[in-house]
Formats: sequence, C-alpha cells, structure tokens
Amino acid sequence: MAVDTPIRRATRPGLLHRVSGWAMRHAGLALVLWVLVLAAVTGAATAVGANYRSDNSLPGTDSQRVADIFTAHQPKGDIASVQIVVRADGGLDADKSRVESMLAAVRVLPHVSAVADPFGGQSDLSTDRRTAYATVSLDAAAADVPVDGVRTIIRRAQDFARPGFQVEVGGDLARSASDSSGGAAEGAGILAALVILVFLFGSLLAATLPLLTAVFAVGSTVGLLMLASHLFKVPEYTTPVMMLVGLGVGIDYALLIFSRYRHELLKGEGDPKVVALDTAGRSVMFAGCTVVIALLGLLALGLGSLQGIALGVTMTVLMTMLAAVTLLPSLLTLFGKRIERSVRKHAAKQRRTPGDGWRKLAGAVQRGPWVPLVLGVVALGALSLPALGMRLGFADAGTDDPAKTSRKAYDLLAEGFGPGFNGPLVVVSENGDAQLLGQTLAKDPGIAAVTPPQQTPDGKITTVLAFPKSAPQDAATSDLVQRLRDDTSPRLEGTYLVGGSTAAADDFAGAVSKRLPIFVVVVVGLSAVLLMAVFRSVLIPLKAAVLNLLSIGASLGVITLVFQRGWFGAQAGPIEAFVPVMIFAIVFGLSMDYEVFLVSRIHEEWRRTKDATAAVREGLATTGSVITAAAAIMIVVFGAFLLSPDRMLKQFGLGLATAVLLDALLIRCIIVPAVLRLLGERAWWLPRGLNRILPRIKLEDHS
Repeated sequence: MAVDTPIRRATRPGLLHRVSGWAMRHAGLALVLWVLVLAAVTGAATAVGANYRSDNSLPGTDSQRVADIFTAHQPKGDIASVQIVVRADGGLDADKSRVESMLAAVRVLPHVSAVADPFGGQSDLSTDRRTAYATVSLDAAAADVPVDGVRTIIRRAQDFARPGFQVEVGGDLARSASDSSGGAAEGAGILAALVILVFLFGSLLAATLPLLTAVFAVGSTVGLLMLASHLFKVPEYTTPVMMLVGLGVGIDYALLIFSRYRHELLKGEGDPKVVALDTAGRSVMFAGCTVVIALLGLLALGLGSLQGIALGVTMTVLMTMLAAVTLLPSLLTLFGKRIERSVRKHAAKQRRTPGDGWRKLAGAVQRGPWVPLVLGVVALGALSLPALGMRLGFADAGTDDPAKTSRKAYDLLAEGFGPGFNGPLVVVSENGDAQLLGQTLAKDPGIAAVTPPQQTPDGKITTVLAFPKSAPQDAATSDLVQRLRDDTSPRLEGTYLVGGSTAAADDFAGAVSKRLPIFVVVVVGLSAVLLMAVFRSVLIPLKAAVLNLLSIGASLGVITLVFQRGWFGAQAGPIEAFVPVMIFAIVFGLSMDYEVFLVSRIHEEWRRTKDATAAVREGLATTGSVITAAAAIMIVVFGAFLLSPDRMLKQFGLGLATAVLLDALLIRCIIVPAVLRLLGERAWWLPRGLNRILPRIKLEDHS
C-alpha cells in the first residue's frame, strides 16, 4: 500500500486559492465584474442574434449519399414547404369551393410562392375523397423562413374550418411553429430548488446564494452560446439542454461549497471560506473536469450534431465551475455576517447532532454489507434490462402532442392515405433500370405503393418513392429498409440507394452503436485514471466505473419503459437517437460529482485515522445530507422538464432525474458503504509502480 504523507497546507498557494482569494479580498469588484460580464454577453448576443443550425450529416451512409445527390442535382436547392390537410366528413366534393377559397387566401400570404391544387391530381386526394392535402411551397429554405410567417399560414388556413370540415397544417416548419418554450420548466425547477435549500439551511438568504451562482453562470453561457453559434454548428435544441444541465450542476456545485463552509463555520476552526474552497472547492473543480471529459468524449463519436451540443454543455459546466470559485466566495464575503447569524440560529434549533442518522445508516449497512449490496445491484440490473431492447430513431409529428395541428395533420394523412404515407422511402439510382426497380419494390410485402420513376432536371438521377405499409417509427419500417438494402438492391443490376427520414434515423442509430464502445472506453478510462491519481487507489476507480455504468443503464431502462413502451400514458415511439449517448456523457460526469464529494471526505478520515470502517461512517455522516439535498435539487430541476412539450427534453429530464435519484440514494448511501466495508483497507491499495508514475492531485489541502 502506498504511504500517504501527512496533510499539510501547501507552502505556495495554488491557482484555485489565488483566484478565490482575490474574489474574497475584492468581493464587491468581483460581483460587479460578474454583473458586467452577464450584461455585456447578453447585450452582444441580443444585438448579433443566434445562428443555430444542425449538422445531421452522416458521411459514408446511404441516406447521406442520397441527400448529397439531391443537393448536387437539384439546381433550385432546398425550398421549404408545409402541407395543408383537409378532411370533410361528407366528402370534399361538396366543399370544393371552400377548399379553393382557403387556398386562394393562403396563396397571397407573405413567403408563399406556390400552392398546389389537391383536385388537380388523384394522388393528392384519398380514395374515399374525404381527405386531401395541398403542398404550400415557400420562397426560401427552411432556416430562412420566419416562424411568424408559418404561424400566419396556419391561422389563415384554419379560419376556414367548421364542424365537419377540418383543416390542419403539417410539416417540420409547422411542428416548429407550434412548439412552446420550456420557460415554465426552468421556472418550476428553480422554485422547487429554492424550497429545498430553504429547508436545508433554514434561511432564505443562505438558500439564495447557490441559486444566484447558478443563474449568473447559466445566463452568461446562454449569451456565449448564441455568439458561438456563428463560429460553430450548434443545434437549436442545445439551449434548453444546456439550461437543464447548467441549473442542476450550477446549484449543485455552489451547494457543495456552501455546505462545507457552513460545516466549518459551526466547527469554529480557521477561516471557513478558505477551508471550504481548499476542500469542497477542489472537489468541485475535479468533478467538473470529469464532466467536461465525459462531454468531450462525444467528439470521439465523430457526429456533427452531437459535437455542437457537447460544446454548449461543456461551456456551461466551465462557467458554473468559474462561478462557484469566484462569485460564490465574493457573495459569502459580502453577506458573511448575516449568513453566519442565520446559520448559527438554525443550528441552535436542531435537536439532533448533525449526521447522526447517516452514521446509523452506515453502521447498519456495515453490519451486514452483502445483503444491501446484492439487493442494490440486482435492482439496478433489473431496471437496466429494458434498455437492451431500446430502439433509436428521430421524433416526427406522430409523437407530437395530440393537440398540435402538426400531429392532427399527420393522423389525417395516415388515416386517409395509409400509415406509411408520412415517411416514404426515397430510392435513387444513377445507372439502374428504374422501371424494373419500381416493379420489384411493388412486389415487396412491406410496401403499400410505389410512385412512377421521376428524373432530376438534369436527367442524371432517377427517383422512386416507396410508401411502407407501416408507420415511419414502426420497427417494421426499419426492417423494410434493411431488407431493401441487403436483399432487394443487390439482386438488381446497377447501384441503388435507399434514403429518407426513416433510413436516416436507422443510419444514425447504426453510427452511434458502432462508435459507442470507443466513446465508453475513452470516457471511463480517462475518468478512472483521474480518480486513481486523486485517491491513490485501483479499486475505488473500478468501483466507481461499474456503479456509474449500472446507474446509466437503469436510467436508460426507465426511459425505454416510459417512452418506447408507453408506460404512464406517454406517447409510445422510438428513443431519440442521440439521447442515450448524451445521457451517458452527462450522467457519468454527474455521478463522479457525488463519488468525489463522498469518497474525498472518506479519504480525509482514512488519512487522519487509518480506520477504514470509521472513515466510511464519518464520511457519510458529513456528506449524506448534502448529497441527498443536492440530488433532490437536481431531480426537481431535471424532472421539471417533463412539463416541456418537447419529447426530447422529456426524455432527457426523466433519464437524468432517474439516474441522479438512483445514484444519490441507492449507490452513494447504500452500495458504496457496503463495498468499502467489504474492501476495508484494500480500498486504498495502489501498486508501487503506479504510485510512482501517477501525478498527485490533492483534494484535501487544509490543516
């Protein structure tokens, strides 16, 4: 076992001590600088605006090659459109004049370049002549069409609706135009977090400090992200995800430091701010680095859409780390006297010694460690099993809120033209027999209809649309794509490519699955090395990696049950293709927060007493309430996003909230004490060779 040197104050203050020390000595100036930074960044971002755009390219896949072919052979480029879907209970022939009047009213609206006549071709009218659709071509690409322009089209078209005559508007632009913001979710999360902090500290002022720190960090990052969107490809959904993580992590980091400050204040030894920053502050910086490593591990996947969101969330974590060690110390200095009075007053009202309940829990677990360990691991394993059947895809209008016009249009088209009408497969060929292709596709049992071959304007590319019998998000449609690629196309002479939205979703899922092992190895490996360097142990990092993977698996299993199988009334459908890897990166990093905070306190006691059993009890006693409070805050912040209308944000919120709940309560408070009790002194074993090679990273640097 490696020999630890006595804990001593560093002779030369480190960077963290110097930065936080400056913030405490110039508290007013530090606060003013943060206000100025927030105002400047927000003002610049408002003036410049955002340039969010997604990079969904998947080089080397069939769907991407189809997209590239159309880009190269369509001289007019990608012109946006929406679909107006009408249904008349008594048949559209009786309401033909109403339909024509509606289309005439839409035709003169801004940004409308053309409106198709649904009565001009039989393909636009259902066989029962009750449902029809008209394609409204706009005058620009989708990214350049203002949302208000699309909403005007929706309102004007629906002005003609009446009982028995339904008008709905579909398409991606209609989906985006009818989306509502997630502001209510963020507000609900902040309010719930404030309530928890007030109960924990017994003071509104003390409870406000972690919230202020998080709000300043997240607010500054929102502006920076808007500016960065002009330099990098940042998807528009990055902002709500960034706020989701930023609020949880920002409050969490500030809470960990403030709770240590409160503990040292009541102990009455030394400067509580200095000790808190030298201990909990170091833990926060280290934990934040593990989150950043996990997020940057997304770069190993090589997927552009994930790289943009990884950049945004990484910026958020870095800003929360900076706020925790600069803004929070300045606030503690400015309001120190008032906070000290409220902390002592609240502590005097407590009848029990702080940590007694957690000592009893640790003692109970240590007396029979095998039972809670086995039961806990079995429970996590059982929750993880549904994730093995997870099916990835992309949300479409079929998973929207049933009250949205885009969802109603989707359902009307599926009812009138068949479930596969909303997601046709695009089959293209440069040198094949298009007529033979159409005949072969029509014979496939999974295809309902095939359009006649169409050539691009330059005559070099032939396209056939194949409408599946199943809905775009059904597993049968994915099976059809694979069958066409693996069995049907190879039997035909020439080169054929299968694209379309369903094919693109399958390609994305395949790309993620193929590169996921590299991602996991990079993230888990780097995090394990960091933990090994900090705690001078081989088994601590191994335990952390296994338990973190179990908590992630359990959270993905819960998401699968709710959103894929439709538990608790959720709309059943595939899981968003990039949600699992994003949850893995974020949850793995956040799990390290609690791991570092708990084990660092246990390590302190171990270095001081060399009593492994007592070290676990005292470590849990001093951190148990803080970990559960921090977890409760994260759970309510993440869980509040279940109120969001966006399916992707709901999946993120549920996955992160579930992972934090299991990690904080089951893993950190039950399984970890059991494992450390069984390992005893061996938990801190490190081979001499590794001890010499690994750098020394101190989290406990106080006397």
